[in-house]
Amino acid sequence: MRIHTQLPIEQLTQTYGTPLYIYDTAIIHEKIELLRGAFQGVRHRINYACKALTNLSILQYMRSQNICLDTVSIEEVRIGKLAGYSGHEIIYTPNSVSMDEITQAIEEGVYLNIDNISILEHFGERFGASVPICIRINPHVMGGGNINISTGHIDSKFGISIHQMRHVERIVNLYGIKVTGLHMHTGSDILDIEVFMRAADILFEYAEGFKDLELLDFGSGFKVPYKPDDYSTDVLELGERLIERFQAFCTKYGRELAIWFEPGKFLVSESGNFLAQVTTLKQTTSAMFVGVDSGMNHLIRPMLYGAYHHMVNISNPEGRQRIYTVVGNICETDTFGWDRKLNEVREGDILCFANAGAYGMSMASNYNSRCRPADVL
Repeated sequence: MRIHTQLPIEQLTQTYGTPLYIYDTAIIHEKIELLRGAFQGVRHRINYACKALTNLSILQYMRSQNICLDTVSIEEVRIGKLAGYSGHEIIYTPNSVSMDEITQAIEEGVYLNIDNISILEHFGERFGASVPICIRINPHVMGGGNINISTGHIDSKFGISIHQMRHVERIVNLYGIKVTGLHMHTGSDILDIEVFMRAADILFEYAEGFKDLELLDFGSGFKVPYKPDDYSTDVLELGERLIERFQAFCTKYGRELAIWFEPGKFLVSESGNFLAQVTTLKQTTSAMFVGVDSGMNHLIRPMLYGAYHHMVNISNPEGRQRIYTVVGNICETDTFGWDRKLNEVREGDILCFANAGAYGMSMASNYNSRCRPADVL
């Protein structure tokens, strides 16, 4: 959780207006180096999960740092190409898309990750062994902190169930499909490294059945702190434990593989702040509401997931703390936070929201016909 008080926030709001997203590459670089340090003992590749933030300048910065790309749509693939990525630097992991879109992605030269038996059959009929692929499994492990952002449990739509792997094996053998990667992603906000390791062991177990593997992709889900007393996933401990088991697997498998990860939120969440200006103060019988010139159309995570974003009144840092409920200007119940302690708020003040780099601007809309804000790197 970081508020970018070292950036010229007042100057930025005067230049670009409010509401406004701002991003700091120094924090992104810090996160990249942390991950590289955690997995330096093995061949590894970091694929930025760009659905978190597809700002073109962010993508270009990621490429300048030799970070590859994880995409979930043909549009993200093409944005990645626009940012300068080559097909072999992009992994494409769609779900519930047509074979037509998958064919388009293959034509773009990206690495395809299949999470559906039906699609696997269609792919085998059309491409056979001509295009190497990755297969995404569902380990049936609840790895995230929220059912809405956990993707590896038994009721998830993502991945092919581990109980269907015998069927997968038949399809692969029938069409001679070359499977060079095996993938899993248990979900965001990993709360317990032990749970992640249990899912990793499942991936190792089923990887033994594929003879052409070149990589194992463990997704991501590394947690970042949202509150002042919050914690984050200890990626150094995770790296140490996972490397030990990964190397043991490679010895058993008979050759050295690469280990891949797909962090999105972990790389960009803390790099971003969202700025909104106070438009109204409204005292009711139960609360003091602070109304700002934004809403769920610009930052929907609090309303969609109940997500917490720390807020600071940067216009009055020395003011006496009072209790406020911060709401938006959209004709919905778009509450950013109930009963928050803020330095005394006045009309015209600028509120700064932390952890706005991931799934903020990328999930923004023009709801109520209010335009999306600017975002500045």
